[in-house]
Amino acid sequence: MQLTSALVNGSVTAVGIDPERGFVELGRLGRPLPISVLEVIGGTSPEEFSDRLRAEPDASFRPLGDAVFLAPYTSPRKIWGIGLNYTAHADDLAAGYPDEPASFMKGAHTIIGPGDPIDLPEQSNRVTAEAELGLVFGQTCANVEPERALDYLWGVCPVLDQTAEDILQRNPRFLTRAKNFPGFFSFSAITPLHEIIARFGGLADIEVTTAKNGTPHRTNRVANMIFPPELLISFHSKVFPFYPGDLLSTGTPGAVPIEDGDLAQCNIAGVGDVANPVRRAR
Repeated sequence: MQLTSALVNGSVTAVGIDPERGFVELGRLGRPLPISVLEVIGGTSPEEFSDRLRAEPDASFRPLGDAVFLAPYTSPRKIWGIGLNYTAHADDLAAGYPDEPASFMKGAHTIIGPGDPIDLPEQSNRVTAEAELGLVFGQTCANVEPERALDYLWGVCPVLDQTAEDILQRNPRFLTRAKNFPGFFSFSAITPLHEIIARFGGLADIEVTTAKNGTPHRTNRVANMIFPPELLISFHSKVFPFYPGDLLSTGTPGAVPIEDGDLAQCNIAGVGDVANPVRRAR
C-alpha cells in the first residue's frame, strides 16, 4: 500500500494505492480518512492506513491511469538532507569521509512531484541528480536513541535530490545555495514502514539506484551507508525535533550530471520510483 496525492477529475486529493487494484480517494471511503496526506500522516498510524485499504472492496478502486500522481505534499516543516553518506559518492567528489553526518536543509519551494520538470538554473553549468531513500516522520521525534529511532517513522519514499555541483565545488559553504533552486527535490508515494520491514526485514537490504534516461548510473544498498538511518535519526533528533511529515533524505549512492532533455530517475526496488524530465529555460 502507498499514500500520496493525486489530481483526480481536476481536484487534488489524498489517495491510497494498491498496486494490484489501483487507487482510492481517501475521502470517499466508507469511514473516510483525512483527505490531506499530512493529516493522514499526523493522525493515522501506518498500520491502520494499510488495514483500511486492504479492507476496501475491489469496487472502491479505480485504475491507476485515471489519476495524475503528484508529490505527496508540498509543505513539510522540514526537509533535512544528508551528504556523502556512501563512500563511493564521497570518492566521486574527491571528498574525505565525514566523522559525523554532513547535513543541509532544503526549502519547501524545491519540491516537485513525479513527471514535473527539473528546471536547470542559469547560474549553474553542472547540475546533478541524486537518488535517495527518503524517511517520512509520523511522530514528533526528539532525543531518541538509535534502537528506537525507526519507531518514529511513518514510512519511506523515493527521492531525487538535485545539486548545482559547480557552485558547491567553488566553496563548500555554498552547499545550501547549491541545493535550493526550485525543482531540486522530487519525491513520490510513501510506503508504510511496517510493510517495508515485512518485505525486507529492515532497511539495510533496500537498494537505491540513480538512473538517467533509463540507464542505471549507480546502485548501492542502505547497509553500505556510512551512517545508517537509525543513527541519522538519533544524531539529528538530539539537535532539533522532527515533526510529522518532516523528510530526512539519507544520501545518494551516486550523482549523475543532467542536461536539457534528460530524464532523471530514482529507482528503489520494493519501495517505488520517481522520474522527472530535465529542461533549461530558453
